[in-house]
Amino acid sequence: MAGQRGGFALFVRVFHEVVNLQATPVTFASAAQGMGWYKHWFGTRYYKLLYGHRDDADAAEWVDGILGRWRLPQGAAVLDLACGRGRHVRHFMERGMRTTGLDISEESIAEARILAPGADLRVGDMRTPVATAAFDGVCCLFTSLGYFETAKDDQDVFDAVATALRPGGRFVLDFMNSEQVLKGLVGEETIEHGGIRFHVRRDLVNDIFVKRIAVFDGAEEHHFEERVQALRPDELLAMATSAGLEIEDCTDGPAGAPFDAEQSGRFVLWTRRP
Repeated sequence: MAGQRGGFALFVRVFHEVVNLQATPVTFASAAQGMGWYKHWFGTRYYKLLYGHRDDADAAEWVDGILGRWRLPQGAAVLDLACGRGRHVRHFMERGMRTTGLDISEESIAEARILAPGADLRVGDMRTPVATAAFDGVCCLFTSLGYFETAKDDQDVFDAVATALRPGGRFVLDFMNSEQVLKGLVGEETIEHGGIRFHVRRDLVNDIFVKRIAVFDGAEEHHFEERVQALRPDELLAMATSAGLEIEDCTDGPAGAPFDAEQSGRFVLWTRRP
């Protein structure tokens, strides 16, 4: 399963038809035929524009922080779940890792193949194990969990990770600190990038963060809706433990600062397969 990655990177069911309203094209994208919102949204150029501030330096900081902690040897096998357009994949490769990237978006994987030639890049669902006992490290960054309808789906991701790891292999999950996101939630804002205007509205609905995004691109108007469960640290810890993973640490970001429930913007969970 997939997604992309930082602050309130949240996420989307959208309706799948083009209609005309007062001669203005309006597109609604959706989770039609059982496919989640993330399938349609992550591959669009609008997603790239809206979240383009997640830059190469940010990706390098994460990869250096992860490898500095794990101290993997050259040639170790690393899996990036919800790898997006391959920012982290490229840095893992440059540091000598044999890198696999998995994402649900065909468009994102196509771009990742350009950015990180030579990587093993696959379109797929992260709830299904990529392999058995094949990886020394697995990462899932930029709040790429919690897009699903049920807690079982989230647990399936942890179980798939445990299956994919070799004994002694590590898994790091980067997730938002939901309580802090809720406290600082900006209800509405308008953002402009590349001549395109984004009107963003954020709400908490039934413990799901919902971000409604209206995109105004010349005469065109598009509407997207991101949805992510407001998972708390204790829930994520319980899922990791249920999957048979050992908890090594909880930090705020890649640099290793201890997680503080009242202050941290990120909840980064570091685990190990026994």
